[in-house]
Amino acid sequence: MLPDISGIIIIAGNYGSGKSETAVNLAVVSRRAGKSVKITDLDLVNPYFRSREAKKPLEDLGVEVVLPDKKYMHADLPILSSAVGDMIKNPAQVTILDAGGDGAGVTVLAALADVLKKSHVKLLQVINPLRPNTRDVQGCIKIKAQIEAAAKLPVTGLISNANLLDETTPQIIYDGYNLVTRVSEATGLNIEFITASTRLMPQLATERISCPILPIDRLLAFPWTRT
Repeated sequence: MLPDISGIIIIAGNYGSGKSETAVNLAVVSRRAGKSVKITDLDLVNPYFRSREAKKPLEDLGVEVVLPDKKYMHADLPILSSAVGDMIKNPAQVTILDAGGDGAGVTVLAALADVLKKSHVKLLQVINPLRPNTRDVQGCIKIKAQIEAAAKLPVTGLISNANLLDETTPQIIYDGYNLVTRVSEATGLNIEFITASTRLMPQLATERISCPILPIDRLLAFPWTRT
């Protein structure tokens, strides 16, 4: 079962959670389902895995990609174009904001507070339990609190993105799902979906997972492989 999610969706998480890859693939799946989709890259902290790197394949699918002016494309500064505000005021069926990691990364959302508070927004926390700060329930909840404090918005749902890149196994995905289930029980937040690479999808026992699964194709290149 694929995720069927609409509205204004903010994807956030700590460094290494895979939030940008999740955001890009959610845009792809939503567009292929026939929905109108807009996505913007608000990650002004991490210079590597940014959703803006997938601009061409997204636009080829019909996704509208909203970015700062070209001269600011690689700036680690809180520079927002008016197009981002317009996108929130005039959303597509699925409007995705790829926010930065941890508290520092989502601070930019506070600059959009006046626009966001007038809209119904879903703020989803991406959790990769293979990262040092989210190996247990307490760590996940601590990151959640940092995101909420900086963004001045409540986290409304959870995403499990358990992976070790090409070394990921089905068991890693099951273990990640189990951890995020415990986080869900501790916080009362719903698990919106989990992720799994398209390579592993045929190997998964989907009856062990009671939420949608987002197939992940790697669309963001490692920085050292870019030419």
